[in-house]
Amino acid sequence: MATVAFIGLGNMGGPMATNLVVAGHAVTVFDLVPESCVQLREAGAEVADSASAAAAGAEYVISMLPAGKHVAGVYLGVDGGDAGLLAQLDASTTILDCSTIDAATAKTVGEAAREMGIGFMDSPVSGGVAAAEAGTLAFMCGGEAETFEKAKRVLQDMGKNIFHAGPAGAGQVAKACNNMLLAIHMIGTSEALEMGARNGLDPAVLSEIMLASSGRNWSLEVYNPYPGVMEAAPASNDYKPGFMVDLMVKDLGLAMEVAEHSGVANAMGQLARDRYQQHQENGNGQMDFSSILQTLQD
Repeated sequence: MATVAFIGLGNMGGPMATNLVVAGHAVTVFDLVPESCVQLREAGAEVADSASAAAAGAEYVISMLPAGKHVAGVYLGVDGGDAGLLAQLDASTTILDCSTIDAATAKTVGEAAREMGIGFMDSPVSGGVAAAEAGTLAFMCGGEAETFEKAKRVLQDMGKNIFHAGPAGAGQVAKACNNMLLAIHMIGTSEALEMGARNGLDPAVLSEIMLASSGRNWSLEVYNPYPGVMEAAPASNDYKPGFMVDLMVKDLGLAMEVAEHSGVANAMGQLARDRYQQHQENGNGQMDFSSILQTLQD
């Protein structure tokens, strides 16, 4: 088993770290909110009073942070402040940043780590809170092949599908592509179901028809947005997330950056971003992203 430092214990990070403890790894955690560490301490993890203390002597440092500026601050340091974790780690350490951030920051941190001989992978995840709790996340990893082989040792205890997307930053690009497509087909699925319902079709029956036809997609099959069709889906539980609208807006913003930098005219992605931003501005940011169906009913 491995010695792991886990930094960032939010809705995703907490369950991920718990799964590592359950798998038998020696886990030390840190979060700026002390209350977030309570459950991990009860599960058997050690709790450190700083990111630096958590990372001391760790074979793996895993982070799950809100944005690129936080990732850069933790690993590269802040001007006039601490030097950052890279300054205290050595070549025996493997860094796995599971945050969803901009690809440019992931590349910058990855290059800084490479120059210091430290293995680094941007390893954003897909699957939401339920998959984090079940240990069935998908990891999209960017970094060197040797680092990827080391990473699988611990990623396999938090996820079901682990992909090497390419060099540093590639994981973030893959995540941006995936979530842009997710937003698009969730909106399309919602429109199709609402159109059928307004013409007298039972949404459950229509779902079965489309699942057996060419309209089949993940939103329809696993995460049906129409209330009452799928018992375990957020739509049937007052759209309790799941994956919040706020997070979808964030991810679509990152996708727009990737598209702009690469010269892709992603009209559907831009439309999806606009729809979700409006839904967020209407006070629905904390609801599950499948609640986009409500905008059609309103």
